[in-house]
Formats: sequence, C-alpha cells, structure tokens
Amino acid sequence: MLVNRLRRRLPRRAALIALPAALVTALFAGGASTAASAAAPLPVLYNFPAAVAISLAKPNADPPGANDFSCRPSAAHPRPVVLVHGTLADKTNEWQALAPLLKNDGYCVFAPNIGGASPDAYIQAAAPIEQSSAQLATFVDQVLAATGASKVDLVGHSQGGMLPRYYINNLGGDAKANSLIGLAPSNHGTTLNGLAQIAQALGLSSTVASACASCAEQIIGSQFLTALNADGGTRASVHYTVIETRYDEIVTPYTSAFLSGSNVKNITLQDTCILDGSDHISIAYDRVALRFVENALDPQHPKPLICVPVLPVVGG
Repeated sequence: MLVNRLRRRLPRRAALIALPAALVTALFAGGASTAASAAAPLPVLYNFPAAVAISLAKPNADPPGANDFSCRPSAAHPRPVVLVHGTLADKTNEWQALAPLLKNDGYCVFAPNIGGASPDAYIQAAAPIEQSSAQLATFVDQVLAATGASKVDLVGHSQGGMLPRYYINNLGGDAKANSLIGLAPSNHGTTLNGLAQIAQALGLSSTVASACASCAEQIIGSQFLTALNADGGTRASVHYTVIETRYDEIVTPYTSAFLSGSNVKNITLQDTCILDGSDHISIAYDRVALRFVENALDPQHPKPLICVPVLPVVGG
C-alpha cells in the first residue's frame, strides 16, 4: 500500500520539479513587483510634543515625504506644495503631520528652513521677515526648476502663514503662487495677550527686536505690518485660506489672523467642530485643521470634514 501511494505521488512531485526555471522566476518576480508597487503610506504624527522630540533627536531632518527633488507632480496634483514654518520653529518640528499626509495624498511636498543664523540652526524664523521671504523666494525657484511646475501652493503656520504674503506682494511671488493657506497666521499681528503693549510701555521693544527681529515685526501696529496690509494686503491672482482656532494664545485676538476679499476664505475651527480645543501651538498637529488644508489644496475634490477631540499643545 505504501509503495502504491508513493508511485501515485511521484509523478506530481516530478512535474513540480520539472517546472521551467523561467516560469518559477517569473512567478516570484511578479510577487515581488506587486509588493514593491504597494508601498505603505507614511505615518502621520498628530502629536506636537512627539514632533519636538524627533527634532531634538534629529535636528533639521526633513519631515517624512518632504524635499524629494526627484518628485514630479501628477496630473491630479500638478503643483508642488511648499510648507513654511513659524517663528522660532523649523521644518522638522512643524511638519511631522502635514508633510507625510500630503505625500500620501500624492503631492510633491517641500519644506525649507528659513530665517535662522544658518539653514542648520535649531532656531529658525527669528530674522527680519524681509530676509526670510527672500530665502523663501529662492527655495520656491529651486522647487519650480526641479519639478517643472509653473506655480506652487504655499501652506504656512503662524509667521509662516503671513510671511509668504511679503513674498507674494513684494518679491514676485504673485506670479509663482497659486494659493496661500495659513494655519493661525499672524496676518494683522498680535498683542500676545497684551504683552506687546506692556513691552512697549516699558521701553523693551528694542530689546525684543534685537533678540528676534521677526517677533517685533509681528506686533500689532508695527511698521512692517502696516505696509504689508496696505490696500488689503492680498493679490487678485492668489487664492487665500485662513484656518484659525478661537483658543489661539499667540495670535491675539484670534480674529487678527483673518484676511478680507473675494478671493479669501476664513475658517474658525470651532464653527464646524466644537470638540476642537487646539491652540496656536497644536494647530499644525490638528487633524480637523489639516483636513481643511487638504480641501483648500484640492477644492474640486473635497474630503468629508472631520470632528474629533483635539488637545491644546498636543494636537490629535
């Protein structure tokens, strides 16, 4: 009986062994190709303290998905997205959520460091905004040259949401920017909950300016902002979206973030999601806010809005 069973199985085994080597290779090659083509999405980190820890461990590291200068925009997303960080922040601690999120959506994503003592300095965006804007202009030109695109979309947080308006208004950016999306931007400056007025009353404004020129320029009523906001401060060829939280403790009052004009859309997060407790710091790690960013970048294909609990400082 055992011999008969072996005889019945041997032809099948022989046939398997006799499979052409080329066929076996093709089968395995096909499997490997399928696995390689189904690349896993990049992780999106909705946690600001964790992002700070990453930036301390790997200073000036590119955010996941950002600064791939071999990226070529697709027909679905023909414009590269340039992310602009805020005051005293940098590309690493600002964009651990939005950079991979947009890369997963199919965008070419770029994020510079600007306004620091050097591009590798841990503290960025403290220089005069005019100087940082010139650095942004150079970076945008590099992105356009590398990708072959004619325009970019700009997304910025805090100073990074306001600074590109200087680039657009004064450095030719209106011909190179399709849209500007600001997360809690300091468009009309800030009182810092009254601290700016106290500093002025005590004669400390010059001290602030010497330590952080961009900080002084962002105080309500500064010469810089007065000039920037003359005649509305926007350009007709650019689409503007402002995304702000009522709980902003840095840009105060929070309404000073908003712009006006027919090509402007102002969004207060709590008008659509009462659970959103994000503040100025955590708004770049707020999935409710970042869904508005996605929809502003691709208004023809909006995704459903999100409403989930979001914590101040942390995000979520």
